[in-house]
Amino acid sequence: MGLHITGRFILASASPRRVELLKRLGLVFEVMPSGADESFLNGETPEKHVLRLSRTKAECISCLNPEAWVLGADTIVIIKGEVLGKPRTPEEARQMLGKLSGQEHLVYTGFTIRRREDNRLASRAMISSVLFKDLSEQEMSWYVNTAEPYDKAGGYAVQGLGAFFIREIRGSYTNVMGLPLCEVVDALKDLGALQFI
Repeated sequence: MGLHITGRFILASASPRRVELLKRLGLVFEVMPSGADESFLNGETPEKHVLRLSRTKAECISCLNPEAWVLGADTIVIIKGEVLGKPRTPEEARQMLGKLSGQEHLVYTGFTIRRREDNRLASRAMISSVLFKDLSEQEMSWYVNTAEPYDKAGGYAVQGLGAFFIREIRGSYTNVMGLPLCEVVDALKDLGALQFI
């Protein structure tokens, strides 16, 4: 017995974490990044931001592939009201880790599933809370000299080397990775896109 998508399934994201999570389910899918502008709009809350971007990504790819189920998603990390993006340099990565050290932060992921030909749509935002331990200078120096921080919101990977920074997670673990699998699978089932065969 396995999971099967009823028709073409496209992930509108280049995220290796999202690809990995969907592959764990044994799903067959294509990857088509949308190239959407991920800037915040004035006055936009984190939840509205990730929902809007997930919808934009799904709509963009769905317009080109109206018969396919398209999954768009966006993840951001927020600490004390500040958005932590993807660090570009060791200095930026170290600054982010310094802000996260000993603190709790929030991870927001919005996802949208869209099939344009019959106007099917599901969209939802999830929030997880992550508590970091106090990080030593030595730990931060070591981590920023690995390849891991540089393509991840917040500058760490919950499923990678950064796992030992984390004291506690409240909410979905896979949400912190970039895609809340429980909720995505439920949405696919509710839409009639997913079958157990």
